[in-house]
Amino acid sequence: MEDRQIIKLYWDRAEEAIRETDVKYGRLCQYIAQNILANPEDSEECVNDTWLGLWNAIPPQRPSRFPAFVGRITRNLALKRFDYLTAAKRSPEAVCSLEELGDCVSGRTGVEDELENRRIEEAIDAFLRSLDEEKRTLFIRRYWYFDSIENICRRTGHSQSKVKSILSRTRHKLRDYLEREGIEL
Repeated sequence: MEDRQIIKLYWDRAEEAIRETDVKYGRLCQYIAQNILANPEDSEECVNDTWLGLWNAIPPQRPSRFPAFVGRITRNLALKRFDYLTAAKRSPEAVCSLEELGDCVSGRTGVEDELENRRIEEAIDAFLRSLDEEKRTLFIRRYWYFDSIENICRRTGHSQSKVKSILSRTRHKLRDYLEREGIEL
């Protein structure tokens, strides 16, 4: 089923929307949640929460890129669940990935920072668009999907040292780009 048809089902409040979304994007959501949570039961719960999140978000929202919208809800829910589950302990890939990015982008909180956060998002989007496809893919696989270095190597056929080197150089370029854009790190 086409994305626009699925979105229409949500607007019509038809429960079939959830089934169709699960059929089309269930594996993607499971993959995202599993990479962050590293636990099948927690991942499954997160995916189920994604369907509820979609049900509550559509309407009023009408996403133009439905797969990204679905993935973002799953990722945000998984990160919240991860924070809850690991409040006293830290370990999996997600923490490692976020720590790597910590030198480039620091977390901000509070309503007053919303405009600055949006500006940072737009700058990162522009930076990613400026990268060649391979570097952008590696960066997104590591820092959006929280893929392990080993998994990225299997997907690309590159050695660990090459992947780590590309990611390191890309993080440094991102830092320089954000500083040139006047974004405080």
